[in-house]
Amino acid sequence: MSTAAAARADHPAGDQPIAAVGLDAAPSWLSERLRTHPDADRAFRLARETFIAGRRIDMGALATSLGVDRTSLFRWVGNRDALLSEVLWSLAVPTLVQAEHAADDGGLEGAERVAAVLTHFVDDLIQADYFRQFLRREPARALRLLTTKESEIQRRYVATAAWLVRRDLGDEPLGGAIDPDALAYLLVRVSESFTYADLIAGDPPSTERARVAFRLLLRAD
Repeated sequence: MSTAAAARADHPAGDQPIAAVGLDAAPSWLSERLRTHPDADRAFRLARETFIAGRRIDMGALATSLGVDRTSLFRWVGNRDALLSEVLWSLAVPTLVQAEHAADDGGLEGAERVAAVLTHFVDDLIQADYFRQFLRREPARALRLLTTKESEIQRRYVATAAWLVRRDLGDEPLGGAIDPDALAYLLVRVSESFTYADLIAGDPPSTERARVAFRLLLRAD
């Protein structure tokens, strides 16, 4: 989730297949609204800029910057969690695209390719200062929005991982020992465990440990 990658994306969409999978699988009221409501999109873009700058998204301050009251802002975008979720996913999208490009540049296939995409994604999340600032500033909210089954973000990430599995390993991965959706969920939980290790277990986040776990789970070694 580099700043450069973040700056290139507008909101959850893209011209790469991997960019659309998650949103198609788990749309939200706000994600649909952003397609057709200019004021909602304007508020979203300002919130996104605020987040990338490493600042807390405050609904009162955001409303003031937009020249409206809080009631209007909530009518446009819903509550703060809904807005944060769409901002976070909008930043995940270019990061996933960038991770896939990095894996493609290596000429990888099959399990090697899936492991590489997910490893690059984890590394970018760990290295993004503004994202780590959010995790440190609001750890409980971050884990709730990013890692629970009620979260659109986790559902979108699992759907994206399942798409990668089906594309690169087929409908019966690992010799049919597990179905693609179940394997995708395990991969996402591995990703979360090492990306948010400091919040979950007090351990430092680790790209290398995630890489090893992905490869073992995918039988890439």
